[in-house]
Amino acid sequence: MMTHRFSAASPRRIVQQLDRSLARLTNAPLDPATLGRMRWFWLDSLFANISVGFFATYVPLFALAYGASNAQVGQLAAIASLLAMVALFPGARTIPFFGGRKRVVLLFAGGLARIALVVLACLPWLAHDPARAILAIIMLNGLISFSNSFSGPAWTSLIADIVPAQMRGRFFAHRGQAINLVTLSVVPFAGWLIKAGNGVTGQPFAGYQLVFLLAFVAGAVATWCYSRIDEPAAPAETIHTTSLVEIARVLRRSRLFLGFVAATLIWNLGFQISLPFFNVYLAGPLGASTTTIGLLNAVMPLTALFSQRWLGPLIDRRGNVWVLSACALVIPIFPLLWIFVTAPWQVIFINIPAGIFWTGFNLAGFNLLLELAPAEARADSTALYQFMVAGAMVVGPLLGGYLADAYGFNATFGVSALGRLLGALAFLWWVARPVARQRRATLPTRT
Repeated sequence: MMTHRFSAASPRRIVQQLDRSLARLTNAPLDPATLGRMRWFWLDSLFANISVGFFATYVPLFALAYGASNAQVGQLAAIASLLAMVALFPGARTIPFFGGRKRVVLLFAGGLARIALVVLACLPWLAHDPARAILAIIMLNGLISFSNSFSGPAWTSLIADIVPAQMRGRFFAHRGQAINLVTLSVVPFAGWLIKAGNGVTGQPFAGYQLVFLLAFVAGAVATWCYSRIDEPAAPAETIHTTSLVEIARVLRRSRLFLGFVAATLIWNLGFQISLPFFNVYLAGPLGASTTTIGLLNAVMPLTALFSQRWLGPLIDRRGNVWVLSACALVIPIFPLLWIFVTAPWQVIFINIPAGIFWTGFNLAGFNLLLELAPAEARADSTALYQFMVAGAMVVGPLLGGYLADAYGFNATFGVSALGRLLGALAFLWWVARPVARQRRATLPTRT
């Protein structure tokens, strides 16, 4: 009986502590309904990222274990991005058909994507031919991407109604600390499980099967948490406008948002050229094991765990545009540094500063999306933003795979750095400059 009372009370105490922690993020009192929505959203994010930590890093390595080439790894990422791009606008436009934003997320990201993880775990039993297995990995990874992307506009639109604008910087920093803590633990643990599972069983894929099943279990818990969110009532126009013509009219009036989208397209094209190939470079030319790759991938979330404590308040104080501009000008340096790496341990000295600047970039970028997206067409404008990002994710890995095969990984890293720099300059010109001009215009005139 004592054990039962303890186990029943412990989750309750954890939830109460989380509620107190969230309430301290703002000076204004939070009503119970808002606090409850934020709590379940926070817990959903935690378990969803545990799930991602178990599988996302290792899907390309799973394909490599079957003998996939660099070009096929690029295709793995590109096809997933293509399907993500295709899913965005249908996901935004069919929210009323599915009965609300929450239901879209539960059906697709919370349902279909989780089922795909189970199939991925069973793949070594279902496909014995390596070529067919690689094709199945590409298709299942694409299905996960499609499902998450289909849910994206509904998910983002609902967030804007859950988290009050005045505390978004601190809330997402607080949420990010928890996410980075679990990523720090889960990603290297998953790498160790893969190596240990393969070694104990003597089967080359047993470890991968184990971590994919654990990803499903964590994802199922996340789905349950999200189902507990009490979706706030929202006027139809905050979900999507009734006319595509009206959407175009709204977007034409939102020049800052369009500039942000265009700069993001350029940035992500440069970013995605190299993204799928860092771990491939570690596993191939540098000879790193899955355990080492997991540990190296944990360095950035570890750095982010400590830096988010002051980055969230910095964003609320200095603004999203300032922080994003500063980070975007530094990040292009990091892929260039990979050119000089000769051993896996050296990557630590790249990932530590990268963790700081990417944390600031991601926090400010997401807040800026919520800030600039026109409220009267939030789901559709979010879909447009994500469509451009997904488009870059289609082209980037294909170009990166071609560069890696034809000219080597250094060419991939160099072109990626150039693309990121062009994206940073585009953001400064199309977003930061107009914002600075608007602020100067609103300053009181000296007499």
